[in-house]
This record gives sequence, structure tokens and C-alpha cells, in this order.
Amino acid sequence: MNPESMRKCMSLGYSSKTSNTTIGQYGNGFKTSTMRLGADVIVFSRATQSGRATQSVGLLSYTFLRKTRQDDVIVPMIDFDISDNWAEPIIYGSKDDWSGNLKTILQWSPFASKDDLMLQFDNIGSHGTKIIIYNLWMNDEGIYELNFDDDEEDIRLRDEVNNGNTSRKRVLELQSHLSYRMRFSLRAYASILYLKKFTNFKIILRGKPVEQFSIADDLKHSTTITYSPQRGLALKEPYWKVTADGNSRGHGVVGVLEANFIEPAHDKQDFERSTLFVKLEMRLKQMVMEYWRGHCHLIGHVSDGTRKINYLNKSTALQNDEVSGNTFRTSGDSKSSTIQPVFETEAGSRPETSLDKRTLDQICDENIQLFMRCEEYKMKQVGLVRTIEELENQLEETRKKCARVSSYIETQRKQTLATQR
Repeated sequence: MNPESMRKCMSLGYSSKTSNTTIGQYGNGFKTSTMRLGADVIVFSRATQSGRATQSVGLLSYTFLRKTRQDDVIVPMIDFDISDNWAEPIIYGSKDDWSGNLKTILQWSPFASKDDLMLQFDNIGSHGTKIIIYNLWMNDEGIYELNFDDDEEDIRLRDEVNNGNTSRKRVLELQSHLSYRMRFSLRAYASILYLKKFTNFKIILRGKPVEQFSIADDLKHSTTITYSPQRGLALKEPYWKVTADGNSRGHGVVGVLEANFIEPAHDKQDFERSTLFVKLEMRLKQMVMEYWRGHCHLIGHVSDGTRKINYLNKSTALQNDEVSGNTFRTSGDSKSSTIQPVFETEAGSRPETSLDKRTLDQICDENIQLFMRCEEYKMKQVGLVRTIEELENQLEETRKKCARVSSYIETQRKQTLATQR
């Protein structure tokens, strides 16, 4: 980064990016991410642009702002022109301002002198950026949140599992799971950070390159589905999850999604709850259920439809066996006794009705239709509320205009009467 880019990077809320195909739209990512890891960060950057080579040093220090009780966010920076192979200070205001910034950086950074700062550029090369985060945050027990000791090739979050009463066996089971490693290991997380494998750069963590991992390449019994979002309020197909939480349906189904048409939330931790997002979410739930019905037998599960058919067949077979086995119950009238077969059903079951004969898919489709009708009414309600608000605003503006016109007419009338007199 040149000096101008460096200032934009370290300014809160600044962003020149307006396209939704790139990161950095809000101008807060660098600041919030570094401040989440530690209280202070110092940045070294070198660039060559239009034949001019520069290097810059910037400090964003929460410790400095807090201890000096600053009301504004002050980010001291110094710049050098290195086009002639030596570092010539770039002065924008006065030399005292430049020297004051240097003094602040040295006082609140890990470096004691200007020469120490210059040494940090030795391994950057002709262009590049080095970010050093220090005064890392600690947990309530006074231990660093980041763990550098358990693995010399990794940086991990503190393992909270070991702090409880969880058995050692259970801890090992949790730690061996892929989702656990992704959550606590920076190396594991960086390995899946990009949806597609890259070839033009490397991620090096503690001296060792990160091996890229594609979840999609590791899936078994994979199926690819293309989904085209519809921007209208009405959907050609209804989508909704009809299974309750805790149900075994969908167990083990994992998907990799590339959806470039939904917008991230402001904090980048979620997505905007737009109509497109709701439709996509419902479609994904339907995909899971469709895939489960066709593939659950591959991992040893039996689909609900098959289980219901088996149950009905079992009940029918039980009825035939009991009748042929002479299991009877007679009525109280011994003279005209009526032979009735006894049917034993599973605990909690009920007699077969017309509802039992309907397939699971039919019930699901009805639930989906009902949900979509509810969603459609909700959307209409939101639209009506917005329309009412707009009409109220227009009414208020019309009233103000009427008041201004009435005042003007009254003024003209008084002037006319005064002139006539």
C-alpha cells in the first residue's frame, strides 16, 4: 500500500469498493478483525506506484487511546520515499508533526527506535505488507485466548472442552471430528477458507504452507443441484423443512454451497434476511430431505416411508397369524357368542385410519403449501405496512403544503384588503 492506501485502510468506515463481487465494502474488516485478536496493531507496507517507491508505518492502538483518554480515534503514521535507495521522510504538514507521530509510534509499539522500525521492511521485499498484532487478549483466567504451545505448526483457540467434567475419551472423540478442528485450529480453518483451490499464492502458517482442502472433493454419494433464484414473491416450487429438530432424517448430509446472489450482513457474520435468502434457505432444506429419501439406505438408515409400509405389513401379518392361531375373544352373551380377533399393536400406536395410508411426501407437500401461504401473507403484510407508512408520509407532506398554501392565500388576502383601504 502506498501512503494514501495505507490511510484508507486504517481509517474507520472508509471504503471505495461498491461492487458486490468483492470484499471490503464497509471499511471495518481490518480494524475489527485485528482488534478482536489484540489491543494493538502496527502495520508496515511498501509499494511502488508511478515510478515512486514508498514505505509506510501506521499504528492503531487501543492501549494508546485508552491511556491517553483520547476522544477521537487517532492513528499516527509516518511515510518514507525510498525511490533513491534511502528512506527520505515524506512531510505533509510540518517536521514537528512527523516527529510527533514517530514518537507516538515508538512509545506505544514494541520497537524502541526508528532503526528498529526500518528493520521490519527487510523481509517485505519491493512490495508487500506486514501486520503485527500485540497485547493479545486474555480470557478470564489470565491466559491468552490463542494457544501457541500445543502445536508448533498451528495457532489454536483455547480448548474449552478440557475445562469441564468431560471424560478424556469424549474429549478425544470431539477433537478428532472435522467440525471441531475447523473451529479451533487456524490451520484447519485456513485449509477450507477458499471455496476453490488457488494456485497464485500460498498461506504459510508458522513456517509451513497450509495444505488446501476441498470439502466437495471428499464427499461420498455426491449429487450436484443447480438452483436459480426467482426474485418474484411467488415461487414455482414450495420449499420448507418439515422435520422436527432431533429427528434422524438428514443425519450425515453435508453440502457445499456457492451462492453469489445473497448479500452479507454488516458484521460479515451472517447474511441479510432478504426474500432471496429466505427462498434459498427453504430450497436447501428441501434438497436435504430429497437427498435423504434417496440415499439414507447407503449409511444404514431406513426411510420413513419404508418404515411405515413395513409397519402396516407387519400389522396385517400379525392379524392373519392371530386369526389362524385361534386367538379369540367372545362376547358376554354365551348363547350368541361372536368370535372377534385380538390385535396387539405397538405401545402408543393407534388404529389404522385413512391418515395412516397417506404417504409422508403427501403430508410434507401439504405442510409446505401451508407454510408458503403463511409466508406469502407475511410478505403481503410487510408490503401493506410499508405502503401505509408511505401514504402517511405523503399525507403529512400534503398537509404541510396545504398549510403553506393557506398561509400564503391569507397573506395575499390581507394585503389586498389593505390596498383597497
